[in-house]
Amino acid sequence: MPSSPKTNIRSPSLTSPWRTEGRLALQAQARAFARDVVMPIADEYDPQKAEMPRALIDAMAEKGWFGITIPTEHGGLGLGVFEYCLVSEELARAWLSVGSILARGQGLGTQTMDEDRRRDLLRRSARGSWIGGIALSEPTAGSDLAGVQTRAVRDGDSWVLTGTKRWAGFALAADFIEVLARTREPEPGESRSAGLEPFLVLKEPGQFPPGMTGHVIDKIGYHGFLTWQLELDGVRVSESDRLTGLYGDQGADADAGGFASVQRGLNIARVHTAARAVGVAQGAVEDCQAYLQEREQFGQPIGSFQALRFALADMAAEVAQARAFWQQVAHLLDEGEAAESESAMVKLLATEMAVRVTNQAMQLHGGNGYTTERRVERYWRDARLTTIFEGTSEIQRRIISDRMLPKG
Repeated sequence: MPSSPKTNIRSPSLTSPWRTEGRLALQAQARAFARDVVMPIADEYDPQKAEMPRALIDAMAEKGWFGITIPTEHGGLGLGVFEYCLVSEELARAWLSVGSILARGQGLGTQTMDEDRRRDLLRRSARGSWIGGIALSEPTAGSDLAGVQTRAVRDGDSWVLTGTKRWAGFALAADFIEVLARTREPEPGESRSAGLEPFLVLKEPGQFPPGMTGHVIDKIGYHGFLTWQLELDGVRVSESDRLTGLYGDQGADADAGGFASVQRGLNIARVHTAARAVGVAQGAVEDCQAYLQEREQFGQPIGSFQALRFALADMAAEVAQARAFWQQVAHLLDEGEAAESESAMVKLLATEMAVRVTNQAMQLHGGNGYTTERRVERYWRDARLTTIFEGTSEIQRRIISDRMLPKG
């Protein structure tokens, strides 16, 4: 079990105009929970590559965090992307996967065509009793979601899904899985994404539904929940389980169409990833701050050596810079801005920063950093993924450049 030294609690990291008493209180609550509840569990479970215990999820549900962005009339906290990312950063500082599991609430899997049913599912989502998996990517369709080939064929009042899905996190433990499938081929002149629709596959936690099987993908990090490759062979869903959008975003336009509605959800997911990356990097900075004072060489703490002190200063400055950026972009999204370029920029910069900072943290720990006795190796493994999921760094650069120049 990692035995990293205890660190001082950080001062509140909200600056004007984002600082409010409500946000400071929410941040302090999440910070204490991460330190006192999440960290001990992460230290025990992550080395085992074990899923987080249900009791931990239930404890987060009791605080209302699965309904941060759900309106109060549906039992949620009625807050915005900013608060959602604020809590996620603090949780990711302890364990990245715990900062991530919040995304499986927030109204995910509620965008049904029946309004009464949607309201009921929103209440369940806010309570943390409707937590889902997402099956978008495929072995040959990751960054290019328009290349999805999983088929949805109409059969009376049902749809039959057939295909292979990859990178479906939390799929077995989930209450449902959102599956992106193709109902038809695009017509000449249509976008390649035409005909892609999201479907709600209902299931019992711990079981796959009839027609679905899967195997676990063995990852080097991002433990806490299992990631699956799923085989769909005649999975049947009803017409009422065809969704109007993905991600459960409460600000999405239900009339925008299944694939079009993904865009705002992706922008939120990218800012969320940036905040999680900042949390992971912050953990590395704090552990280094303590280690440089604990470790002695040549008769003095290694923090006395200027080269190491300056390295820590650079790390802290990069983290603070990325934090300020995600807070700005989250505010834009809460104001109703599309912020597509900004979301790509902050995802790119924050995740690449996290890789640099956690790599430097391992270096500052010396040989001790290359052991499982310290948390820094966990930060390093988890940070490396943040540059890949929710769109690779290369995809973010393409999004940004395509909005600056004619597409090449």
